[in-house]
Amino acid sequence: MRQQAVMGIDIGTTGCRAVIYRPDGTTLANQSLEYPLYTPQAAWAEQDPEEIYAAFIQVVSRAMVQSKLKADELAGICFSAVMHSVIPIDQNGHPLHNMLIWADSRSQLYTEKLKNDFDVKNIYCKTGCPLHPMYPLSKILWFKYERPDIFARTAKFIGIKEFICYRLFGKFIVDKSVATATALYNIHTMEWDSELLTILGISSEMLSEVVPTTFIVQGIVSEIADRLGILTDTPLVMGATDGILSNIGAGAINPGQVTAMIGTSGAVRIVTDKPKVDEKMRTWCYNMTEDYWVLGGAINNGGIAFRWARDKFAATEQYVADKLDLDTYEILSKYAEQKPAGSDGLIMLPFFSGERAPYYNANARGVLFGLNLNHGKRHLVRATMEGIVYSMFSVFRALEEVTGKAGEIRVSGSFTRSRLWVQIMADVFGRVITVPGEPEGAAFGAAILGMYALGMIQDIKEVKHLIHIKERYYPDEALHARYQRLYLVYERIYWNLQKEFEEIAEIQRTF
Repeated sequence: MRQQAVMGIDIGTTGCRAVIYRPDGTTLANQSLEYPLYTPQAAWAEQDPEEIYAAFIQVVSRAMVQSKLKADELAGICFSAVMHSVIPIDQNGHPLHNMLIWADSRSQLYTEKLKNDFDVKNIYCKTGCPLHPMYPLSKILWFKYERPDIFARTAKFIGIKEFICYRLFGKFIVDKSVATATALYNIHTMEWDSELLTILGISSEMLSEVVPTTFIVQGIVSEIADRLGILTDTPLVMGATDGILSNIGAGAINPGQVTAMIGTSGAVRIVTDKPKVDEKMRTWCYNMTEDYWVLGGAINNGGIAFRWARDKFAATEQYVADKLDLDTYEILSKYAEQKPAGSDGLIMLPFFSGERAPYYNANARGVLFGLNLNHGKRHLVRATMEGIVYSMFSVFRALEEVTGKAGEIRVSGSFTRSRLWVQIMADVFGRVITVPGEPEGAAFGAAILGMYALGMIQDIKEVKHLIHIKERYYPDEALHARYQRLYLVYERIYWNLQKEFEEIAEIQRTF
């Protein structure tokens, strides 16, 4: 029977999603399942790879049932996966420890050790990754010194996509997108960097074979194929990381196009036709395809900071919302609308969990600045929304310094549910902000990359024909001028508190 659909699978931080699309972008099935996040200590963030694998099996099999496709009508599968995960496995492919995810910062001490003992800029320029505890480079050092028994028994250090692919095919392979997000892969020689492997005390055999994001592998274990409801020879396209595929899913493929996402965290990304690094080491550079790269920066504190404001200051609103089946965030957004742009001079630095781009400062802390007796709950809510956008704008400015003036900005993530929040972004950035209509960015991007790799479309840029723009937000020039003045204060507050951030972080570690 004629093959006519592609499945995009997104293995995210909180859950796994499988979506099946026809080549015209029509959705045939959409299944998702969440899995736990374990935080046994402060700064630790772990997941059980077996639980994620079980979720993967369920969402794929459910999607096939929902789609009503026959097995031979599925042209292929393409993978999106979260970045920076590390699983030590033994020679039989069994995990020796829970997976450390991107949010795990227990390796901060070893990140500092790398900064003190080695040429930081050299490492950054080779890998395109600023030194930070989120990267496997630091995480593997943590295992080496803090869990030497596990380190000694480890046959390979892999990520979650590699773990699932090994279960499916019995092979350890990793796409270039995931590899370039490890801080272990040389983006110029396109191989695992021997100097960094020496620092870790591991060989390249302890890492997976690196393949292009469009690489196709076949030969799924028959028992697993039966459980999934697909054929053993169904092509699986390796795909890329979730952030990179979100660019494709938003239709932001051309150089100069920007995507800005605010979910739990946040990120700003821009496409280029070759790898580039930042003289000030504020941005990362990850591979998309053989022809495209993505520069960007991720922030720790997106929606998680807004959730803090909700949980700490809106208990009554949550109670009422639950009773009336309303959205608490929608209520808070209405509150924020009642206060002027700039929150009457109240500025928040939303660094509740340290910060990644552009500062890469795990010691940074949240700050409310400018409080006076006229400020109330509604000011705080708006200042939180504005502070998160200021943080995104700081990444955007760094990217423009590296790549030149950006063009169109497309946005995604849960923040797009608030018209006010998107308008704040337009006013702070001083640019037109567009909201694409496709809600499943990474899964959709995976499907598009799969169609390209399988020859169903001739150019990845054809995604533009499958995306419609739902809304456009235009900046208010007067408000942009006000926000720019406040943003400069925001920047100075951060840089003037460096010693205080370091000291309070040290004090907090002693409690």
